[in-house]
Amino acid sequence: MDKRSLEHLAGRFREAETRTRILRLELAAAIRQADADGVLQKDICEATGYTRQQVRRIVQAEDETAE
Repeated sequence: MDKRSLEHLAGRFREAETRTRILRLELAAAIRQADADGVLQKDICEATGYTRQQVRRIVQAEDETAE
């Protein structure tokens, strides 16, 4: 592998990391909205693949920033 190919791949990786951060924030916002809309935590977990503890942390993180 040459330097140019390696730089290209590293750039693609950094772009993917940025997209991942954005999507993680969007998913967290959607989880908080679903919780506010009364969606059962069990259903949120099934839809996202997150554990109940992860969902609670995401919902509580919003509660803490709102105070």
